[in-house]
Amino acid sequence: MEDASIIELFWKRDETAIQELSSKYTGYCYKIAWNLLQNHEDAEECLNDTWFAAWGYMPPQRPSVLSVFVGRITRGLAIDRFRKKHAAKRADGHMEDVCGEMDEISFSYTLDEQMAEKELINVIEAFLRKLSDADRDIFIRRYWYLDTIKEIAKRHGVSEGCIKTNLCRNRKKLCRILKREVIA
Repeated sequence: MEDASIIELFWKRDETAIQELSSKYTGYCYKIAWNLLQNHEDAEECLNDTWFAAWGYMPPQRPSVLSVFVGRITRGLAIDRFRKKHAAKRADGHMEDVCGEMDEISFSYTLDEQMAEKELINVIEAFLRKLSDADRDIFIRRYWYLDTIKEIAKRHGVSEGCIKTNLCRNRKKLCRILKREVIA
């Protein structure tokens, strides 16, 4: 079923909308949840919460790209679940690696205090647009989909060291851009 038809079902409050959404986007959303949670039960629960949240958001929201809409919901729910689960514990290796990598571009003050959220989004989108297709895919796969270095290396047919170098180089670029934009 086409995305526009699924959205229409939500707007009509037809309960088959959830079934159609689930059948079309379970694999996509499961991958997002799994990469963060690394637990089948938690990922499945996150999917159920995603479908429920989509039911609550539509209407009034009418997403222009349904896959991005449900992917964003899933990612947010998975991050919340991860934080709750690991609140008092040290995070496991994969997420600890991702968080550690992003520490390079953290600031002693929050970006929200320095930049409006929309400005920050515009800066990051401009940064991503300037990257080559391969570099953009590597960066998004690591920091949006939370893929492992190994998975990304396999996807691009290069060594893990090459991916690590690429990510490090592009994090540093983003850090310079963010610092320049915050100071400006």
